[in-house]
Amino acid sequence: MVTATNVEATAVNTIAWLSDPATTIVVPVYQRQYRWDIGGCEQLLGDIRSVARSDDGQTHFIGSILSTANTADTSDTADASSTADTSDTEGTVASGDDAALVLIDGQQRITTLMLLIAALHHTVRHEQPELAAELERVLVRETAAGASGSLRTKLRPHRAWAEVFESVVLDRRGAGEELRESRFDDNYAFFRSQVRVEEVPLIWRGLQKLEHVAITLGADANAQQIFESLNSTGEPLRDHELIHNYVLMGLSHAEQSEIEREYWLPIEQNTGESIASFWRHYLVMRTGREVVVAGERGVYDAFRQEFPRLDLATLRRHAAEWREYSAAYRVLLDPSQEGDPVVARQLGWLNTFGRGLYPLVMRAYHDLVRGQTSAEAFVALAEMLQSLQLRRIVVGLTNERLVARLCRARAEGDESLVRALSRITPSDERVKVGLKYTELPHAAYVLGRLSGAAGLDGLDGLGGLGGLVLEHVAPLAPGDGWSGDGVRTWADYGDDEQNSARALAQTLGNLTLLEEPLAERAFDESFPAKRPLYAASEVPLTAELASVESWGTAAIAARTVELTRRFLDVWRRPGTALIDDDNLTPILDAVRRRGWPRGWEREYEYVEYRGEHWEVYDVKYLFNRVFKRLWADARPAVIAFSDRRGGPIYDARAWTGHWDELDESHFLYLGWDSKYMLTAVQGVLEEAGIASEVFVKYSYFGAVM
Repeated sequence: MVTATNVEATAVNTIAWLSDPATTIVVPVYQRQYRWDIGGCEQLLGDIRSVARSDDGQTHFIGSILSTANTADTSDTADASSTADTSDTEGTVASGDDAALVLIDGQQRITTLMLLIAALHHTVRHEQPELAAELERVLVRETAAGASGSLRTKLRPHRAWAEVFESVVLDRRGAGEELRESRFDDNYAFFRSQVRVEEVPLIWRGLQKLEHVAITLGADANAQQIFESLNSTGEPLRDHELIHNYVLMGLSHAEQSEIEREYWLPIEQNTGESIASFWRHYLVMRTGREVVVAGERGVYDAFRQEFPRLDLATLRRHAAEWREYSAAYRVLLDPSQEGDPVVARQLGWLNTFGRGLYPLVMRAYHDLVRGQTSAEAFVALAEMLQSLQLRRIVVGLTNERLVARLCRARAEGDESLVRALSRITPSDERVKVGLKYTELPHAAYVLGRLSGAAGLDGLDGLGGLGGLVLEHVAPLAPGDGWSGDGVRTWADYGDDEQNSARALAQTLGNLTLLEEPLAERAFDESFPAKRPLYAASEVPLTAELASVESWGTAAIAARTVELTRRFLDVWRRPGTALIDDDNLTPILDAVRRRGWPRGWEREYEYVEYRGEHWEVYDVKYLFNRVFKRLWADARPAVIAFSDRRGGPIYDARAWTGHWDELDESHFLYLGWDSKYMLTAVQGVLEEAGIASEVFVKYSYFGAVM
């Protein structure tokens, strides 16, 4: 066998590799700054917990670590190599580091592991000295002879951050550094907050099961080319491909073939090109939470969180459910496959508004197929969902981020769902104003239903008009000779009169449906010439126009009033509610943002807390206020949540950072990033049973962040 001469790759146990007394790792100056956020730390800690609880033979692979041996010209050290006593806080390859490895790829993972191990070490150093000594061997080594046995970190970031990193890992903060902000501090504090002293042995067990491939380059290797090869793996896997791999990984070939044949291929056949959307909608339906598509992995990450462990028996049970829902999804995509024409028509009408409510509709249709709900109940729900979406569009509200809250409400029962729909469905009064002055949305669908055109083969169930076309009674751009009464022409109208007519041209009162042959004859004709053509139409809504003597803004307004009455009868507001939604977002659906993006100081206009109006503008203030309020109102829920999640309530200021005192023996940690603060707010409100009563109103800045 011919072996490589400049690259040596070895599979190693990560902790054993780091614990080796000879291991010293230097981050060169050209490396980017450390930038893992709490989301990445949370994922890593979850993986370590999972492998810690697995069988002894199972390990967790963290990828490859690429390094090269120290050479004389490696630096961030050019100015330091000439001194006899190179400072350990410079982040350089000091004179005693001739055997150091210079890290080319893997800095983020190794740094995060070191911060986790430091947090474990500081947690148990007084209670469990033997375990603390094992942890310390990973973190530090003694300096060269003559240094009085002092310690230095095995990982040496470049000089811009070496001092900060060392102060965190060695717990040696100087005066005035208590409130210093850095990713090292934030992630270390996160790990301290998440791992209680009794869990440290378990996490240590998981850490000892980590493995990686150590790739060491020889002197003649092209480090940059190898780095680019490792990090340029072609087209990234998409969410559903990652889910597919995750589901099958670890099974025998026979088991993989069974799952592929019995479950995965039917899911692919049912969903086709929409398989990625299916998985996202399924997860929203199942969890009652919005699934944010972040890069290529948002849906996959949500799937892993929902299904953390899949042994074969569990996989078969879940996969059977996935297959059933994919069959329902197929009919949602193509309502013609539904045998009941009434249900099929409702599915087609729902598709007028896109797929935003598919998670809720999929659950309801699945229940219908299984006989768990009646066709009448399904139709009633479909009508309410159409009313919801259409009314919101009419008044200028978005239909985004609605479905998760509705899925949660449906899980609580039909009455809860009706209340939730009522709250966010605009009132009749707001709809009347919208129909009077704004362009009619989904005009073909609206006019088709108002005129009963479906019974005339007009609507095809998917928003199409079949043999009908959309007719503007007064044209969008009338010619000078056009007349509404046969006496005055468009050229005779004044500017204000023309502007008023143009403003109403796309509104409900000026629109109708007309058979295509009649529409061709009516094109650009004055209203008196159109009246006999309207009289010949089989569309009742259009035939009524033949009785109107003349057409102008007054006639449009009068027709708008009449059609609005019919509109409100077809698309009714379900139930009654005290609150007419004004783009209020339930706290459980609030956007989780990592870090502190520009504009976060004015993310919210206000917060509605159980009917109270709070002038709260950012998640930091919201976090503090909610926990303090619940500490007074629902202390057992706060304690239960904090005990289960590992914070943010502690009985001492256990590490330096941002804290607030709740009472003499309880302290609120305020050092988490925005995503984790919001997650904690959502969790503690759920624990207290009042999450459904808390809403945020995003500010302009918050909406565009």
